[in-house]
Amino acid sequence: MAVTIDLAGQVAVVTGGTRGVGAGIARSLLTAGAEVVVCARRAPGSPVRAAGRTARFRPLDVRDADAVDGFFNGLRDTYGHLDLLVNNAGGSPYGLIAATGARRAARVLELNLTAPMTVALAAHGMMRQQRAGGSIVMVGSVSGTRPSPGTAAYGAAKAGLENLARTLAVEWAPTVRVNTLVLGMVRTELSHLHYGDADGVAAVGRTVPLGRLAEPAEAGDACVFLASSLARYITGASLAVHGGGERPAFLDAATANADDPTTLNEHPGPDHPGGVR
Repeated sequence: MAVTIDLAGQVAVVTGGTRGVGAGIARSLLTAGAEVVVCARRAPGSPVRAAGRTARFRPLDVRDADAVDGFFNGLRDTYGHLDLLVNNAGGSPYGLIAATGARRAARVLELNLTAPMTVALAAHGMMRQQRAGGSIVMVGSVSGTRPSPGTAAYGAAKAGLENLARTLAVEWAPTVRVNTLVLGMVRTELSHLHYGDADGVAAVGRTVPLGRLAEPAEAGDACVFLASSLARYITGASLAVHGGGERPAFLDAATANADDPTTLNEHPGPDHPGGVR
């Protein structure tokens, strides 16, 4: 039986919603019928559209607390209510932390942890006054659950964001639900900057158990679910949208070694004290 989620009448804000994952989330929300406001420091090259509908753009630097307050005051004046916040804005350049230094790490932490907290607080100021409350989705990352060489501060911020979401879910219950969307690798218009040409993107995708990178719309579909009444009893949760994660490197090494008959005796079986069960 097909399930259709209808968010008609709901107002949603997607930070960093003008491109990439954020734009994919905005399009999914538009398709579900929500009124969508996307914000970023700069306007998109073209409006974010889906299903014959268009998201409204408003400029915002989420690191500016005064600007965040002004943004939500304007939202209250225009719409009168807020049903969903997707805290998506973030990111980090690549660089080993010893080479890039503490100042850049602090800026990454500000964008990926402090700013989402500031935005969530402002959204909560609206939602807590509403009879229906609201829903907040933090866009996290697998970088927050495993070592992240080259993006250490980003991984630390995403780990903190997930913990923050769990804590806010308790503090703001039962009025406001707070969950985290834990994303793996997503194919966007900027994928080539990280993975090279189409062959490179495909090769990286093959390292994922489901055999490909996620599409932005798949992150969006998960947000639609978390915003809907189907998730009305879900708060403080972390929903992994990562295609099964990353295949452990030792499996490939073990498989290659097991195929070599000269090494078979070096691998204990399941009944051996050192075996795998």
